[in-house]
Amino acid sequence: MRWRSVAELDAERPTQGNHLFYLATPPNVFIPITQLLKDVGLAQSAGTAWTRLIIEKPFGHDLASAIELNQHLQAVLHEDQIFRIDHYLGKETVQNILVFRFGNGIFEPIWNRNYVDHVQITVAEELGVGARGGYYDRSGAIRDMVQNHMMQLVALTAMEPPVAYDAESVRNQKVNVLRSLQPIDPLEVNKWVVRAQYGAGQVDGHEIPGYLETEGIPAGSTTDTFIAWKLEIDNWRWSGVPFYFRTGKALPTKVTEINVMFRRPPLMYFDSRQSRRQKVRNVITLRIQPDESIILSFDAKRPGPQLDVEQVSMDFTYSRAFDGQISDAYERLLLDAMLDDRTLFIRKDETELAWDRVTNVLEGWSIQEEIQRKRGKRLLLPQYPAGTWGPTEAEELLSRDGHVWRNPFMPAKPEP
Repeated sequence: MRWRSVAELDAERPTQGNHLFYLATPPNVFIPITQLLKDVGLAQSAGTAWTRLIIEKPFGHDLASAIELNQHLQAVLHEDQIFRIDHYLGKETVQNILVFRFGNGIFEPIWNRNYVDHVQITVAEELGVGARGGYYDRSGAIRDMVQNHMMQLVALTAMEPPVAYDAESVRNQKVNVLRSLQPIDPLEVNKWVVRAQYGAGQVDGHEIPGYLETEGIPAGSTTDTFIAWKLEIDNWRWSGVPFYFRTGKALPTKVTEINVMFRRPPLMYFDSRQSRRQKVRNVITLRIQPDESIILSFDAKRPGPQLDVEQVSMDFTYSRAFDGQISDAYERLLLDAMLDDRTLFIRKDETELAWDRVTNVLEGWSIQEEIQRKRGKRLLLPQYPAGTWGPTEAEELLSRDGHVWRNPFMPAKPEP
């Protein structure tokens, strides 16, 4: 295959001089590549043509590196040329969060601290790190999932109505949420965040070795494969409403969902002994994958002569409601970049605010590890068997507030 210059491709294809560069590359070459684009004259638009850059996560590995990367990118390109991509934002249910909330008069009035008790977000992966151990051990769940995907889901769930549905208005409101996230004192990180590693176990009938027994993982690694975090949002809408999220490798199934848990009525007239024990609530579930759907759970009377109450659900599923294939998230985002629509892309200040909150946690962990080293001991993370929903410490994070995790219901897989 012969490599051809951009000028040759412009002449061969009807590009009109428009260029979209996509950096799906290791993060250590982001700066050299973009510097070369500037040096050879490909970084700036010419005439009526446009030049844009898509950059994949991770956007740095802590706050300082994120600031350095952003400063470099803005020295090479204008901010409106930079498209920081997070493929979660291209998923239909993620986009539908805004329509569901702000396009329906029956939901927006109750989407606040007066009616919502707490919010749970789960991003679970079945697989372990596999052959990616060397890469994963340098990032862990907090850098791989929390700083980007999880923070974006929190921001979209909690944001105020934008003044218009355009890129800057939507992103301004997401930034306001991230700015309102209560920072964690690094010395108190264990009160708010649980980290753990998976041990040996079985997922979907397949044996998975423990993280520390996986090829490429150094002995004594303290890299997290599971994170549970209690967030508090200091603003008028969400004051006093905890947001809990968890993400991890080697969990029972692959699923991403947001559960908005509503307050119970003050008098539970129809409360059975069983429902009191289970502490059932009204819940709105926004499932982002694998079966993109929205589910409303509520109480109903079971048919029969006695007043037996059971939780039931109404659900909307994209595949059933809309006849046709759902577009891949990347397809949607690539098209938006070509159309210069930045609504679903991440702005500079979003990345830095998210990293600021995450870096506080990283600093707290570093302090813990240094204390153990001075004692001549090695820090041991909590363990959870592969195929379970995480360590007992994650359950305790919620039980201290009188809550339990809502584990996703997944239909049985068809027989082969």
